[in-house]
Amino acid sequence: MDFVADQLSTGNKFRILTVVDTYTRECLAADIGVQLRSENVVATLTRLCRERGAPNRIHCDNGSEFAGQMTDLWAYTNKVTLAFSRPGKPTDNA
Repeated sequence: MDFVADQLSTGNKFRILTVVDTYTRECLAADIGVQLRSENVVATLTRLCRERGAPNRIHCDNGSEFAGQMTDLWAYTNKVTLAFSRPGKPTDNA
């Protein structure tokens, strides 16, 4: 789970929350928005759990959207382990 950022030709910036199954490499979600926050992450994860069931573990970086209280509470409530990348090791997210 990670964010991708880009910019339109008009200069408007946007972000995409991507959720990819590590084993199958299937893209489970790609939610687009100008401002994506913890609330959006939790809403996406909740929707995916309803559709596919909760995973045992989610790998993500240490971004504030993933390391915040709201995401942590969601993970605890759904018995999901959040596995964070090591700081300074961007290859962990590859």
